Amino acid sequence: MKKILVNGKPRIPGKIVCVGRNYVQHIHELGNEIPENLIVFLKPNSSISQTLESEHLGENLHYEGEISFLYENGGFSAVGFGLDLTKRDLQSRLKEKGLPWERAKAFDGAALFSEFVSFHKDFSHLSLELFINDQLKQTGTIDHMMYKPDEILGEVKLFMTLEDGDIIMTGTPKGVGLIKPGDSFSGRIREDSVLLVEKEWKVKK
Repeated sequence: MKKILVNGKPRIPGKIVCVGRNYVQHIHELGNEIPENLIVFLKPNSSISQTLESEHLGENLHYEGEISFLYENGGFSAVGFGLDLTKRDLQSRLKEKGLPWERAKAFDGAALFSEFVSFHKDFSHLSLELFINDQLKQTGTIDHMMYKPDEILGEVKLFMTLEDGDIIMTGTPKGVGLIKPGDSFSGRIREDSVLLVEKEWKVKK
């Protein structure tokens, strides 16, 4: 089973619950419709990796930076930066046919995370930044989300049991794009102006 770090200690997440289309500008960026309800899909523990790849089984990958939370004791106990990797072309073909997204979203290596760290539990002060080769590519705050963290948690709990150690990824802001071999990624979570956690990856050539 794949592990993550939570306040310096290893933890095994059971599952990753992902929210789709949670930032309006990203919805417009991909030409999608604004959903009437929260969109949820899953990634298994086996999708977690520390190695950032530019392709999987010959298909190019896109990055999506996300504010991610660790679920524990009925709520969110820690926050981290997550990368949701996507086979965009395959996802588009699956959506056109009304088919599930798992082949495009749940493959091995499709989820990368920084360490998860404690925060002050006031979600409104959290934000993300993703730099690629020292250029800011994505930035987003809780205010930009259609569904805030508490709303996401309440909605998911209506139909799914969450277990301690599960991860919830809250969606990506605009600025997604193609992962290129040799690129340097830096994902950051801030609480107001304070840097809570940062994680760097070098894309495998």
